[in-house]
Amino acid sequence: METVSTEPETEAPHRRRTHFVDLAPLRESPAFARLWAGGAISGIGGQMTIVAVGLNIYHLTGSTFAVALVGGIALVPMIIFGLYGGMLADAFDRRLVLFIAAIVAWASTITLVVLSFTGVTTVWPFYVVTTINAVAATVIGTVRFAIVPRILPTRLLSAASALSGISVGLMVTVGPAIAGVLVATVGFGWTYAIDVLLFISAFLGILALPKLIPEGDIQRPGLESLLYGFRFLKTAPNIRMSFLVDIVAMTFGQPRVLFPALGALVLGGGPITVGILTAAGAFGALASSLFSGRLGSVRMQGRAIAGSIMVYGLFVAIFGVVALTSDRGLAGSAGGPAVAPNVVAIVLASLALFGAGAADNVSSIFRQTILQSAVPDAMRGRLQGVFTVVVTGGPRIGDLFVGVVAAIGALWLPPLLGGVAIIVVIATLMRWQRSFRKYDSLNPQP
Repeated sequence: METVSTEPETEAPHRRRTHFVDLAPLRESPAFARLWAGGAISGIGGQMTIVAVGLNIYHLTGSTFAVALVGGIALVPMIIFGLYGGMLADAFDRRLVLFIAAIVAWASTITLVVLSFTGVTTVWPFYVVTTINAVAATVIGTVRFAIVPRILPTRLLSAASALSGISVGLMVTVGPAIAGVLVATVGFGWTYAIDVLLFISAFLGILALPKLIPEGDIQRPGLESLLYGFRFLKTAPNIRMSFLVDIVAMTFGQPRVLFPALGALVLGGGPITVGILTAAGAFGALASSLFSGRLGSVRMQGRAIAGSIMVYGLFVAIFGVVALTSDRGLAGSAGGPAVAPNVVAIVLASLALFGAGAADNVSSIFRQTILQSAVPDAMRGRLQGVFTVVVTGGPRIGDLFVGVVAAIGALWLPPLLGGVAIIVVIATLMRWQRSFRKYDSLNPQP
């Protein structure tokens, strides 16, 4: 059985870091390498299915609202099972919990194959199955997060988070592209079937793990276990701060709902521009992970998080400035002639979103590292469950902020105002929370 010490370690003096992503976690822990590869491959299939389901429901209904309901219906169950999955991870063998959740996810995808090939045209079965799939994926993510610190030494957690960023970048860029091609050429059923095959890689990574019973005080899942997790959070100022700064970034720095209007009314180019703007942030995150080798040597990770989020706010504000300088008033208004694409503005806006995606990913790497290294093993699942609530609900709050500000102002106002707000709020919080400002990775404290 493979075991790895999780005691804090100092940086190995003989290791020479480069700017390129640190592959040491893959070399030093075969268990992590298998889990990472399996998750990346199956994740590409998962993104294929997410896109294919949306296209499938639109094909059946012709309604954009019906497509939007896929995420809306799954939101509350994802939050509930994110919390419950964290309690399961803190109470039972994490390998077993991960395996069961993977079986549920796999079975739900197989069900989509059956629905498609049998010609089901009723929409509600697709909602039920995709909700089950989303819930299982949420549990998988929560449990996998709690597993990583058990199969890697603490000094490699930053590098592991960067590798996770690469896998997510591959998922959200490669998966949707493949799905579009497959749906257009072989149809929905075979697209789902390919996801079923790709998901086998996840089982290979899970089954190779050692038995992983939580270390420390184990509590049975239930309300008391959940409340115990929240009580621990009250005594963990650095973890609370990592959640809080993320909420600030997601609330004031999510301009994605503006993309369709900007493509139609301001920047021009319509759906093509929307696709470019959407991809820019993902490519920024992927690039920052690929060139994250030096991040593992950063000790003052609280300051690094604050700095990267403020840079994120700066790029969001720049995106707003680009939209402001490109605003053509009423030209291309709804029902009017289409606006010709402003290539220079589209490039500048994409570069701003690329920088924002890169900065956000750097913040994510350090936030994950703090959560994994500073939280006791018996609490990691529950704290990750709380984090799931943050990352699931935060963007929705951000969408609301953007919608309200855009309705009372102009399309460029939410990112410009939000970017400035991020910088000001984060700077204020850092002056208030001294322990986070002094957080040292060689002495991780929750």
